[in-house]
Amino acid sequence: MEPVGQPGSSEQPPTGAGAQSEGNGQPPPTKKGFRFWAILVGLGITNLLGALENTVVTTSAPTIVADLEIGENYIWITNAFFVCSMIIDIIVSDLVPLRERGKYMALVLAIYGIGTTMGPFIGGILTETIGWPWVFWINLPIGGAALVVLYLFLHVNYKKEMTVSQKLRRIDYVGNGILMAATVAVLYALTYAGTVYSWSSWNVLVPLILGLFGFFLFAAFEVWGFSAEPVMPPRIFATRTSVVIAINTFINSALVYWIIYFLPVYFQSVHLFSPSYTGVALLTQSLVGIPGAAISAIALSRWGKYKPIHFSGFALSTIGMGLFSLLREGSSTAAWVLFQCVAALGAGMILNVLLPSFQAPIEEADQAAATAAWCFIRTHGQVWGVAIPATIFNNQVDRLLYRISDLDVRERLAGGGAYQYASANFVSSFDEPLRGEVIGVYREALRLVFLVGIAFAGLAFLLVFIEKEIPLRTVLETEFGLAEAKTAEKDVEKSSDNADDSGVLTT
Repeated sequence: MEPVGQPGSSEQPPTGAGAQSEGNGQPPPTKKGFRFWAILVGLGITNLLGALENTVVTTSAPTIVADLEIGENYIWITNAFFVCSMIIDIIVSDLVPLRERGKYMALVLAIYGIGTTMGPFIGGILTETIGWPWVFWINLPIGGAALVVLYLFLHVNYKKEMTVSQKLRRIDYVGNGILMAATVAVLYALTYAGTVYSWSSWNVLVPLILGLFGFFLFAAFEVWGFSAEPVMPPRIFATRTSVVIAINTFINSALVYWIIYFLPVYFQSVHLFSPSYTGVALLTQSLVGIPGAAISAIALSRWGKYKPIHFSGFALSTIGMGLFSLLREGSSTAAWVLFQCVAALGAGMILNVLLPSFQAPIEEADQAAATAAWCFIRTHGQVWGVAIPATIFNNQVDRLLYRISDLDVRERLAGGGAYQYASANFVSSFDEPLRGEVIGVYREALRLVFLVGIAFAGLAFLLVFIEKEIPLRTVLETEFGLAEAKTAEKDVEKSSDNADDSGVLTT
């Protein structure tokens, strides 16, 4: 779609009807019909699928990695289900005004909460009973239900006058190609650095340098390239608030998966919990985080202020990371439950408040592009949120292997093998003092993982000071809302025009 204007760098809210709310009061409610709620439920089921698959593997991953013998390649199994939430965010952005999105996303988050709450537990149960392949077979009934609901009810407006060739010409092929190549190159380098190859090896340095250069090349092409519609229009990053929110979105997403994929390692390799009991121990994350996310989303809709939520959320995330670094094999149940509550509340508070604040300074016509760009940044953060701590974990394990007296165990844990063997069955198979030596290596490696997480969370907290509070729009202006809603609006306008022509006074 063509932009209706550019926000520039003045940090002012976009122009147009509803660009600025009247004061800070709650926006007037808009009526929603059955189709809207059916679509919202369908989106929630889709989000349930993504939530299950993103979390169900956290407790089953060590078993999957061991059975498939993929060793240091385990982080590649985490990246397949990171994109479905992007579609949900774009659809919701075209259905409700910016100021109201929080309360409707709170409903989607409630369904998402079911998936994240049950995911680790389901993964542990399936792994211990009928086998880990069923972790992935559960996609079929859930995905099928979502497909049926959305097919029946999700009918939106689109530009019917455009031909297929015209639509294809709008795609930024070069920009997408550069971005994908750069992303794969950097992720490849980060995956094998310090495990299969040393950081000084050309196998790491070449893809890393090419990938980073690719990101700069992508940015330059988006600014000065020949694409009719850049995949990430530079104008959506024209304000300092948008830039800061983009950075903090990356950091927050990384921190969430930082915890999701390495806290289970603590429970299984240090506390010696089974996969199913690890799933139970992780319930705290969802039972606190998801309600926190829903409450903050509703608060944003009610008061329209996102900066205080960002401050509180990142402060709690920073404290939570620090608390996780204190976990030991003797830590009490009360300790690890409380620590999870702090971190989960912080992450939950900012889970669904970052997107509306990113969209606030951007014109309504650019909302789809802005949402897609924001979701890519979030997805990229999720991938790095596994890759970065994995690199730290593997390298620290290699440095600490001298503490293990058994040479065979050293060889198994070296070069990225520690995650594969992060299970109570493996650690408990040894007698003391070897068992204590193995637990000590896992404990100290995880401690460094969470200490580095403090730096990332603290940086995000400091960046919030740079944000500017921009009023959120209360009126939806889009070409791509529900088809029947658009028709109704046209009927009202036609009736109004007829009344004017007949001399009836309208207000």
